[in-house]
Amino acid sequence: MKKQFISLCMAWWAVTGWASPHTFQVSSPDRNYVFTFTQEEPEGKTRMYYTLSYKGKEIVHRSELGVEIENKLLESALGIENDACRNWRDNLTFIGADSASHDGTWQPLYGERKEIPDRYRSLQIKFRKGEAPASEMTGGYDRSRTYFMNVEVRAYNEGVAFRYHFPATSNGLFLHITDELTEFAMPEGTMAWHEPWAQAPVSLLPLEGWEGESERPLTMKLGNGLTVSLGEARMVDYVRTKFALASGKAHTLKTSMYDCADIITPYDTPWRVIMAAERPVDLIAHNFIYLNLNEPNVLQGDLSWIRPGKTFRSGLSQKEALAAVDFAAERGLQYIHLDAGWYGPEMKMESDATRISESKDLDIKAICDYASTKGIGVWLYVNQRALVQQIDRLLPLYKEWGIKGIKFGFVQVGNQFWTIWLHKAVRQCADYGIMVDIHDEYRPTGVSRTLPHLMTQEGIAGNETMPDARHNTILPFTRFLCGPADYTPCYFNARVKNTHAHQLAMPVVYYSPVTFLYWYDTPSLYQGEKELEFWKNVPTTWDETYPIDGEPGEYIAMARRSGEKWFVGVMNGLEARKLSLSTEFLQRGKRYMVTLYEDDPHLDTRTKVAIKQKVIKGGQILNIQLQASGGTAMEIKEAHRE
Repeated sequence: MKKQFISLCMAWWAVTGWASPHTFQVSSPDRNYVFTFTQEEPEGKTRMYYTLSYKGKEIVHRSELGVEIENKLLESALGIENDACRNWRDNLTFIGADSASHDGTWQPLYGERKEIPDRYRSLQIKFRKGEAPASEMTGGYDRSRTYFMNVEVRAYNEGVAFRYHFPATSNGLFLHITDELTEFAMPEGTMAWHEPWAQAPVSLLPLEGWEGESERPLTMKLGNGLTVSLGEARMVDYVRTKFALASGKAHTLKTSMYDCADIITPYDTPWRVIMAAERPVDLIAHNFIYLNLNEPNVLQGDLSWIRPGKTFRSGLSQKEALAAVDFAAERGLQYIHLDAGWYGPEMKMESDATRISESKDLDIKAICDYASTKGIGVWLYVNQRALVQQIDRLLPLYKEWGIKGIKFGFVQVGNQFWTIWLHKAVRQCADYGIMVDIHDEYRPTGVSRTLPHLMTQEGIAGNETMPDARHNTILPFTRFLCGPADYTPCYFNARVKNTHAHQLAMPVVYYSPVTFLYWYDTPSLYQGEKELEFWKNVPTTWDETYPIDGEPGEYIAMARRSGEKWFVGVMNGLEARKLSLSTEFLQRGKRYMVTLYEDDPHLDTRTKVAIKQKVIKGGQILNIQLQASGGTAMEIKEAHRE
């Protein structure tokens, strides 16, 4: 790993001759992205703007940067003269700029890749608001009206990210951020895959006439053929933001804060992330930018208790739980899960998650003991109402019972208080060797790099809502860009709208280190279906990920490697199609045995999944026929000559 500071005269970023007080540029190491910052003087007030281009095409037009801060009351209380500017963002004084480069790699505890490149060029532009810091104290206090704010930019080959950094001050002023002004002025004709909330259906809309906001990440199709995605990384102590249409500005999005944020310097806002690609699947190939923008793993000591795997939801009786353990062991799963209701009505504050409901025939410690003899772990569901009141009592108790993971239910997301509480609660679980799955409206921002026992999270319209194949083939290009999702794939449930081969491919296409399979199913529904050997064999974490091809809402083909085996998942949308899939991810010319699991409506079986085998050579094209709402799953290993 190396980190190098570079002078302002370097070619990859420079002060240019634009008619503005200050202009700076930074480009990605491969020079495909170029981020240009300007401080300009519209109507006599200096304000900050940026543009972004990718491979010579401008993907974000001139857009505003900055925040609004309302601190006049605190300034008055501390005897500090108020700012005369109506808007805090106006007339920031430029005080310097730094640049740097970083070229390294790191290995996650688990993930979609065994090794992750971390290579970028950075730019930090520094500003002061108000007067210079006082050289002498007044009555023992610095009473200068002084604030500092830096714009930090990182340009990776995978995308560009920027944030606002507030260096420490000596005057004791807190900062009350009332608005984030970050805008994204998109080219005319841009269409967005709009999601009004985290578990919402997705609609393809122009950047006009929206009601409310859209979730992060927000993926868009530009008129020039590029696909662009906007996201957020390292959101651990701020407020939730989404994207809203900017008032009075055509084709422009604005960062929309859930509420105000109160901060103490030094402080960093979350990163705003922009990715672009000529092929939509290249966004998936570059999704590790979210992890790179977070801090390294902070957990110490033996981390063998962090164990990815597949999970089966049990019924809430002792008999059902023990049967679930046996089913999990037989079907190659690693965990069972006791869901909502085991300790009482979860939505009532008086429900006690230290005690099993009297209406339930459950002995959780006995279940854990039995499960451990089979190599199976146990997860528990706990609603946030119990966690917020009892977490200090629950964690040592659950460790004593032998619980391996907790699913946080109905978490409150949005304001700064609950953001901080949630991530603190996740950290507390690590002290007891307990993994976490966060459910409902929470969406990841790469924090699992820092806290790798945060295994997955919901924030998705998954099989609990039984979406159609169009929705399912949009998700890899939107929700899954920012991190794992607990989609809870079903297999036997009659409400599923897609074919069994479509469902079979999900654990490959949809990344989740802890994957809940057979949602809404029971052990008795399994009748020896041979294709379910694929779910038995498929892992949940990977050494290599290779998105083959896809279009949002149409189809997605994904290849992933674990050890010497490759697994391929193909999910189709609402129209039947024939695909010619490249196998460039395999060693060219080498012989491989491919086991295919395909839809066959003519089979006289209830799931109608055919199993075939063929030998191919690496690099060969695979032609597959997909039913409407169908799919294909493949297991590929080296073919040995007899």
